[in-house]
Amino acid sequence: MKAFLFDLNGTMIHDMDYHTDAWHHIFNHELGGSFTREEVKPQMYGKNQEVLVRMFGPNRFTAAEMDELAFRKEQRYQQEFRPHLALLPGLAEFLERAHQQGILMAIGSAAIPFNIDFVLDTLGIRRYFGAVVSADDVTLSKPHPETFLKAAAQLGVAPEDCIVFEDVPKGAEAALHAGMKAVILTTTHEQHEFMHLPNILHFAADFRAEAIESIIDNI
Repeated sequence: MKAFLFDLNGTMIHDMDYHTDAWHHIFNHELGGSFTREEVKPQMYGKNQEVLVRMFGPNRFTAAEMDELAFRKEQRYQQEFRPHLALLPGLAEFLERAHQQGILMAIGSAAIPFNIDFVLDTLGIRRYFGAVVSADDVTLSKPHPETFLKAAAQLGVAPEDCIVFEDVPKGAEAALHAGMKAVILTTTHEQHEFMHLPNILHFAADFRAEAIESIIDNI
């Protein structure tokens, strides 16, 4: 049995700029920061609370304050992104082909359930996924492999039989630590940023790429 494990933001939907913009606004307009957008962008990985700690240090906020800020950030992100919400080109067809061929699929994301539900239910694609692992389901974020290992376990598939779809180096590194190959969507990072990782199968701008389409045929 083979399985596909998908990161969500930047991998299935092209939304990372909206996450960056939402945090940039909160950091500077609500929290008194003076960060440039270029300073914020590289921090867009892991749990929201981890982003806040990286930007402001470990002692600035209580856990409750971080939870509230994270939720406000997601509300702002969803409001701005909703008119543009769509799967990456070719992904709808890819999911249907994989489903018809009996390939198991799961979501393995650092997003909170509020955001994952926003995407899966608005786009009507929840039926394709036998497991959903969110930020709330793990203790350690990517690049730790817990997210992908848990997704594989919930599907009942061995890690080495999983292919991960990711868009950021930390996610591809998590796949490597899990013993999984990775396919990279170059929506947010360039190929040279992944050159230190030996588990990359392909790079593609979206799911219309011939190399990605051929993955299903070669399983």
